[in-house]
Amino acid sequence: MSNKPITVTQPCLPPLEDFMPYLQEIWNNKWLTNNGPLHQQLEKELAAYLGVKYISLFSNGTLALISALQALNISGEVITTPFSFVATTHSLWWNKITPVFVDIEPHYFNLDPTKIEAAITERTTAIMPVHVYGNPCDVDAIQKIADKHGLKVIYDAAHSFGVKLNDNSLLNFGDLSVLSFHATKVYSTIEGGAIVCHTEAMKHHIDNLKNFGFRGETVVEEPGINAKLNEVQAAYGLLQLKHVDQFIARRKEISLLYQSLLKDIPGITVVEVPSNVTHCYSYYPILIDEKLFGLSRDAVYEKLKAQNILSRRYFYPLISEFSPYNQLPSADVSNLLVAKKVADAVLCLPIYVELTSDEVYRIVHALKAK
Repeated sequence: MSNKPITVTQPCLPPLEDFMPYLQEIWNNKWLTNNGPLHQQLEKELAAYLGVKYISLFSNGTLALISALQALNISGEVITTPFSFVATTHSLWWNKITPVFVDIEPHYFNLDPTKIEAAITERTTAIMPVHVYGNPCDVDAIQKIADKHGLKVIYDAAHSFGVKLNDNSLLNFGDLSVLSFHATKVYSTIEGGAIVCHTEAMKHHIDNLKNFGFRGETVVEEPGINAKLNEVQAAYGLLQLKHVDQFIARRKEISLLYQSLLKDIPGITVVEVPSNVTHCYSYYPILIDEKLFGLSRDAVYEKLKAQNILSRRYFYPLISEFSPYNQLPSADVSNLLVAKKVADAVLCLPIYVELTSDEVYRIVHALKAK
């Protein structure tokens, strides 16, 4: 059996010859950044593809998160999840907001709505949930709580490109949704991100924030930052958009193959896509029960690594365990028992468009071998 390295993910690059006409157009325009024609075209095509009214492109998802909080004037405390990539909580820190960690539910690893209200204080201004692995949060329950307490909802939708809930874009829930277009994502602009909003006025506000606060040539309305997506990345994004349906279809095939091979193995839990969700298959997480499987998650991780198979423990450790946050009262692990259990058991297996079925069989064979 081949010992060729298998990475946890891999960017799917479009044909180079298809990229060259876009570069030629940029060279002809001599317009490299600052809301160029390809940037404008990509916003229109993405809004149409995603089924949203307004989208603002950013140079990366982290700056989009930071700006989303600014756009809604969020301050004080924000309720969020400890089970995510650190950018979620770092965006709060950069806005001088205190994160308040709430436990997750055990099925899809999203923020548990039944735990939110107990964490609300007079300083709470918003909820920032994450659609973990692209599986939708309980958006109705979260919105009901937000409406009851007068809170904003900003979704970290970094994993959720093209995901639909009951045939409606998942990005249409909450006050704002934030996407990542990093190189490892299902849809990529190499680096990049976006904020989805629901009104033209909010889009103008967000667009000002990412361009130093300028309104016109000589007027600065607010202290914005520089978070613009450049024309080369926009061109790459336009080309990626032509192929993304094929990318998602192949990722679905890989996910279904994994599921068929793993679902009956004692000690391994697979996360099945809900029947009312159109998914993008951004990750393939499994949970490993050491007692039933016979090996710990970390032992499996090391065993795969020794065979040139690079899985990832997404998301371990919990954000609440990192030094910037572990002294917060809400970081007490006794309040985050489900999140801790999941973080200690989760393993994301390799998934990317060029992963072959034979390689999936190799991964599963290595996983099962004791």
